[in-house]
Amino acid sequence: MTRFFVTPEEMAGPTPCLTGDNAAHARVLRLKPGEQVLLCDGQGQECLCQVENLTPEGLALAVLERRESCAEARVRVSVYMAFPKGDKLEHVIQKATELGAYEIVSFPSARCVSRPDAKSLQKKLERWQKIAASAAEQSGRGQIPQVLVLGSYREALERAAQADSGFLFYENEQATTLQMAMTGFAGTTLSLLTGPEGGLEASEVEKAQEAGLQVCTLGKRILRCETAPLCALSAVMYATGEF
Repeated sequence: MTRFFVTPEEMAGPTPCLTGDNAAHARVLRLKPGEQVLLCDGQGQECLCQVENLTPEGLALAVLERRESCAEARVRVSVYMAFPKGDKLEHVIQKATELGAYEIVSFPSARCVSRPDAKSLQKKLERWQKIAASAAEQSGRGQIPQVLVLGSYREALERAAQADSGFLFYENEQATTLQMAMTGFAGTTLSLLTGPEGGLEASEVEKAQEAGLQVCTLGKRILRCETAPLCALSAVMYATGEF
């Protein structure tokens, strides 16, 4: 069934109407009166509708059922990734959205090569949020993960530590595995933090421990910076019963 993301205001009315880009997309799909579509407000609520008629302005819909989305993960997992080079973050945003991440947060760290300035960052944020929205629509999500950028590593630690549990993944950690760290976890929020191409400095790992994050290993192999957060997220989704 075709899924469209609309604003909560657009979905709240008794007779929703698809307009703008959504209407253009519906025309490309050649939707006809009588066919069903699913509207999502991007915040976990959805509305099953039937196409009533096509107008020059858009598609008029009739509401069949309003309900809470069943596609969202029980545990809200926040993915924290230090700024990577190139378009690696775009890849992580897309795939983390498909896997069920609640939000994707990027931040600078000592070994980051990429340090976007404020002007370019605003454009990038707009693009990153569109990537998340597109991936959410494609994967049947009921919620669009928010993409955030923080100004410092300290901010990232403070924010990540507010979750019920927070894990930092470090290639030199050998004792604690993610499976061990997840033992007994019964919370509803979880933070996963990974570093850039050059990894995190030892002092940064110490600061994470001081902030309350658990330092973990993702195995004996060193993963690329764009692989590590997706590996960790997949493992957490499995451990919390999503797969």
